[in-house]
Amino acid sequence: MSMSVALFGSLIILIAMGVPIAISLGGAAIIAVVTAGGISPIVVAQRFFTGIDSFATMAIPFFMIAGVLMELGGVSKRLIKLCNIVLGSMPGGLAIVTIITSAFFGALTGSSPATVAAVGGIMIPTMIKMGYSEEFSLATSASSGYLGVIIPPSIAMVTYGVATGASIGTLFIAGFVPGILIAIAMSVYALFVGRKSNYINRQKYAFKEFLHALWDAVPALLMPIIILGGIYGGVFTPTEAAAVAILYGLIVGLFIYKELPLKEIPTLFKRAGISSAMVMFIIASASAFGYIMNRELIPVKITNAILSFSGDSAILFLLFANLLLLVVGTFMETNAAIMIIAPVFLPVLQTLGINLVHFGLIMTINLGIGMITPPLGVNLFVASGIRGCKVEKILNRHLVAYLIISIGMLFLFTYVEGLIMFLPNLIGK
Repeated sequence: MSMSVALFGSLIILIAMGVPIAISLGGAAIIAVVTAGGISPIVVAQRFFTGIDSFATMAIPFFMIAGVLMELGGVSKRLIKLCNIVLGSMPGGLAIVTIITSAFFGALTGSSPATVAAVGGIMIPTMIKMGYSEEFSLATSASSGYLGVIIPPSIAMVTYGVATGASIGTLFIAGFVPGILIAIAMSVYALFVGRKSNYINRQKYAFKEFLHALWDAVPALLMPIIILGGIYGGVFTPTEAAAVAILYGLIVGLFIYKELPLKEIPTLFKRAGISSAMVMFIIASASAFGYIMNRELIPVKITNAILSFSGDSAILFLLFANLLLLVVGTFMETNAAIMIIAPVFLPVLQTLGINLVHFGLIMTINLGIGMITPPLGVNLFVASGIRGCKVEKILNRHLVAYLIISIGMLFLFTYVEGLIMFLPNLIGK
């Protein structure tokens, strides 16, 4: 049996059996080595270690810890209050507040499920209480949550940078414009639904209340400025920025908002540690899997096949890549998909002269859309868990509308590179 057949055959069987993706990837690598021979099994263990033995990957657990600190430290509550005062009186205002707050919160956590949990946990019950339909409320919260992986800092972008060597700082800069434009497009739909269904909040707020809410939210709003400004200003690297984010989150939660009990910190670190370990395990397993693929020249063969299909046309390749990634995103965990697919596409990108940062955002948006697409859209399960309902409740016309909007924006960013590269080119990154 050839190693390639053993590798992919065992991976397909393990996934079909319901084995977690991290174990499936690592197990497939071990099975391929044992059955086909030619490589010592010790190499697989070494690749597990070297796959995560980099300074850049340290940013992942740090950003996860920072995200949990922000989630439990009172940040989401203050962002929601500010957005509600500014936008809540518009038709569909609470849905727009959910979308915009998710965009803000994404700039603090870098995680899509964390964004849904923190913002949706407050906004889903509030929207339903104010007369919004359960279907619309759930679909809005789940869909806007994936902005957490597009607006920097983004754990998915860190993973892509590790996999391809692309500048993580530049990826962060490039994420702003597409993240904001997707949030605006979703808000326009929410406004349309609000007008049609008469979802209008008649409550008015005094200017004094706005100033108070703005002042109260300043510590939360300062975090992305400190973190991203420090990266772009050359004060610290993305990994160092993640460590600064933890310190800032502790200061805000313990001493400014005072909503983070000191006794809860060990539990908080444990929770973040478990989530981080899952992601790092996936990256380690994908590294071993990718090593065997490279040894068998599988990326080269795939590259030749893709180029024979698309020729020298970047347009055709990007179309093919989008269709593939949209499908992959529906059933594979984001970081695993990046670690497996990005190195395979890397030679094609270099051959066709496609900008690595541009493609990194395309991949991130694709896999973000996968988070709200059945059967394994993680955001759908988080949102349904908040409401305590079946996930089928979210599979409605509003979710379809958000998906159409997201895919439409994806293809706009794919073929209008300037929308993604505008800020990096402006800043000179």
